[in-house]
Formats: sequence, structure tokens, C-alpha cells
Amino acid sequence: MQLKEQELYQPTDRRPIAARRWSIWQPIVAGIVKAGVSANSISVAGMVAGILAGLALALTSYQPDFARLAWLAAAFFIQLRLLANLLDGMVAIESGQASVVGELYNEVPDRVSDSAILIGAGLAIGGSPVLGCLAALAAMSTAYVRAIGKSVGAGQVFCGPMAKQHRMALLTVVATYLGIAPEDWHPDWFWLMSWQLVSLTLLLIIIGSLITAIRRLLRVVAHCRADHRHASQGCTDQHQGDHDAP
Repeated sequence: MQLKEQELYQPTDRRPIAARRWSIWQPIVAGIVKAGVSANSISVAGMVAGILAGLALALTSYQPDFARLAWLAAAFFIQLRLLANLLDGMVAIESGQASVVGELYNEVPDRVSDSAILIGAGLAIGGSPVLGCLAALAAMSTAYVRAIGKSVGAGQVFCGPMAKQHRMALLTVVATYLGIAPEDWHPDWFWLMSWQLVSLTLLLIIIGSLITAIRRLLRVVAHCRADHRHASQGCTDQHQGDHDAP
């Protein structure tokens, strides 16, 4: 019964990732499938990478002597998390493992990873715990609106400007810069309450995520209104046909 469900299930509304079309991934995915690695385990591995990225970010503040290494480790684990996000869906489809349960493995680890990384950034050198928590909530709101869109039949809306890949790209650039650049090059804007680069990055993520959530919500509302007009027009046409019938 479970096998039959998996064979019948076809994932829809996948996140549009251009890298999926790169030919380099085909032999890699085939090798993963041949090795018997499940898509769900890749999703969990991505969550572990996200948690490690958050811990590495926080470590920059609690162990400043190892800050450079921690920044670079954070950037590495963020990208490892994104790589897992890329491969899990490809492996699920290639191996025929796609299922409703797989959708949960695809979503829940993402939310954990987002929160761990953003809260970790808030605890990092130059960060703000409050901004880190607010960024995590703002990122959660983008996923929440996307899920609402799917539940009401509007499909999942993946528009930006601050979707998951944008948030992670921004943090990767900042972490890499802080891990490589001399300390004299680390910006420190005293006129902004002594906020440093990480705090401003979190603020940008908060604003961008809220804009993203609003854009997605407007698209969902527009779809629902279009469906309502279409349904109303259909009822009107049917009612008119009943009157015209002999």
C-alpha cells in the first residue's frame, strides 16, 4: 500500500532552482540513488548542516580567538545546507521515493535550519539577538504564506526579493568576508547604535522577508479573487442557461 502511494504521488510546485538543470548533478544524483541514500536522510543532513552553521556563527562571539575559522565554517555549512536542499528533491524523484511524508521532510528541516542560522547570526560578533529572532520570524512568515497559497489552491509562490536562497546567499557573503578580511576592514557604524555588518544584514533580511511575505500574500489573494470571479461567472452562465431552456 505504501509503495502504491509513492508510485502515485507526484510532487508539484517545486522551487525553481536553475542549478537543477546543470548536467553535473545527474551523475551525482544517480550515484546517491545507487548507494541507497534516501532523500529524507539528505533533508535531515541539511538540517544538521544548518544547525552547525548557526552554532559556528554564535561561536564567533563566545570564542573570538577562533572567530575567523568560525565565520568560514558558517559559510561552508550554509552552502552545505543549500546543497542538501538541492539534492533531496532530485534524489526523491530519481529514486521514486517522492511521497507526502517526504514533503514534511522537505519543509520542517528547512524551518529549523532557517531559525538556527538566523538566531546564530544574532548571537554572532556584531549581531543582535533581538534582530536574529525577528529575522527568524520574518523568514518563517515567507514560508507560512507560501504554505497558505498551496492550501487554498493558489500553488506555492516562491517570489522574492528575500526567499531562502537570497537569505542564505547574503549570510554566506557576509560570513566569508568577515572570515577573510582584516579586522580594520570590518565596518562599524557607530551612528547606528554601534551596529556592525551582521546586524545590518539581519535588518535587511527582516525588511526583505516582510516584503517577500506581502508580495506572496498579494499573489495568493489575486488568485483567490480570480477563482471567485470565474466561479461566479460560471454560476451566472448556468443560471442564464436554465432560464433559456424550453
